[in-house]
Amino acid sequence: MPGHGCAWLSVSPGASCPGREVAQGPPPATPPPHPAMEELPPETGEEPPPDPPASTHGSPPGGSAVTPALPNGGQGRRGEAQRLAARLFHLDGFKRSQVAAFLRKNNDFSGMVAQEYLDFFQFGGQTLDQALRSFLQALVLTGETQERERILGHFSRRYHRCNPGAFPSPDAVHSLTCAIMLLNTDLHGQRLGRAMTSAEFVANLSGMMDGQDFPREQLKALYGSIRNEKLAWAADEEEEEEEEEAGGGGSLAPPGRKKSNPFLDLPGGAGAVTYRRGWVARKVLAEADGKKTPWGRRGWKPFQAVLKGTVLYFLKPGGRTGVPRRPPEPGPFPVPQEEEGPEAEEPLGVHHALAERASKYTKRPNVFRLQTADWRVFLFQAPTPEEMFSWISRINLVAALFSSPPFPAAVGSQRRFVRPILPAAPSRSPPEEQHRSHEAWMERVAQELFEHQRNLPEKRGRARDLDEYRLKKEYLLYERRRYETYVQVLETWISAGAQDLEGWEAQAGPVVAPPDPPTLTKAHSSPSLVPEPPTAPTIRVKRNISERRTVRKIVPKRNKNLL
Repeated sequence: MPGHGCAWLSVSPGASCPGREVAQGPPPATPPPHPAMEELPPETGEEPPPDPPASTHGSPPGGSAVTPALPNGGQGRRGEAQRLAARLFHLDGFKRSQVAAFLRKNNDFSGMVAQEYLDFFQFGGQTLDQALRSFLQALVLTGETQERERILGHFSRRYHRCNPGAFPSPDAVHSLTCAIMLLNTDLHGQRLGRAMTSAEFVANLSGMMDGQDFPREQLKALYGSIRNEKLAWAADEEEEEEEEEAGGGGSLAPPGRKKSNPFLDLPGGAGAVTYRRGWVARKVLAEADGKKTPWGRRGWKPFQAVLKGTVLYFLKPGGRTGVPRRPPEPGPFPVPQEEEGPEAEEPLGVHHALAERASKYTKRPNVFRLQTADWRVFLFQAPTPEEMFSWISRINLVAALFSSPPFPAAVGSQRRFVRPILPAAPSRSPPEEQHRSHEAWMERVAQELFEHQRNLPEKRGRARDLDEYRLKKEYLLYERRRYETYVQVLETWISAGAQDLEGWEAQAGPVVAPPDPPTLTKAHSSPSLVPEPPTAPTIRVKRNISERRTVRKIVPKRNKNLL
């Protein structure tokens, strides 16, 4: 591809690339026929019958195209693999999203199909990022992590055969290819912190080229290429037409997520229900794991928030997202000027989240607090109290309806407190089953909190033990409040018929987290709980300097004769 290729590689433009290599051993009995007269493979969308599992992926790690030994002792399926690979490459009866299903399996036939499919690509004279871009435009890379890595392994072996002098082995190509994929996700995907730098990218690949280091200039050129132009993901023509018909640039996701990136999947899709939409001002208090946000990033910013499914999107006013500019009005919601670049901020998942009124924040009115599953904390300001309570109720309702039960926490050799794993996949259980599940977890957390408060740490214990006790107590108190809110929300939702959001809000009223128990005033002479009247403040009078008493230190006279 022009523009951002890494031109430092010593690969001649006219380098020959072996195409349609025939593996060692006897060739097929008959050559593959013309695609118009070939035998029809299985029906569209169905995978070929798999062979028994094998220990290899179809070719040895060295990269030579060696045909695996078939269980039936012959090469009869090589022709079938060639015909199927030709149809997959030309998309004859298949979609791009269906190609990867025939290449990612860990069996002999899938390895043959992948080898024959990759033989159609001519990577000679191309840099690694150019070859990877052209390969990702031909198919949609889907499947589990191991299956995607297996497809990238086939790509790496093909690239090494086309450019034998660029890298010492296919394993080195595979390591660098996976690093490029992760770099693209880090630079252009959703990230919690800062992006990876060029020096960090070089340091992460230390010793990965068969025990040696990749050339530094090569890695810097690849980093610059991916940073300037992200990897474009293939999509079916039907999906692209649907995106254009849906409003062109009016997608809720950031522009970097318009293509189907298998490494960045958000819960919820195009058919998700929109629960609320409105203007809010947002302030970030804490990042992942409760780490405080730096002062320079805590400012209030206005957005049009859209709660769609279990994802809360933030759209900036104006631009290509289709968000109209808000009419000017006084108050804490200024109309921002026209901004360039992406018009959508990073979306936020509300699964296992808790929204409650920020009673301790008094600088602005109508502010509620949102804590997510990864313990990020946000403050949101709504224009009116009614909208604030509506946001709180609907966010808690979505979290209660679609939050799956947590997984057990990780177990390690060190006795440290680790929070359980909260799955991002939405629950498919009905509201009644969700209510019973949340109620059981609420009782379980309450019992665990009771046992935790009974076993106090030693007063002279280590500082780490005291910190672990405090962290676990804070976690259990928060979880108990969260599950109590979920149970309360689902009870009102089920009693209202679980149908109309407006009717549910009108019937149930504002549903917020239960408040903390009030503190009692300490009595001096009796255990009465009647609050004491406030005492009159004492007035201090500043005296004049002439009225102040002066104390002179009396020094006794000493006998000068004794000196």
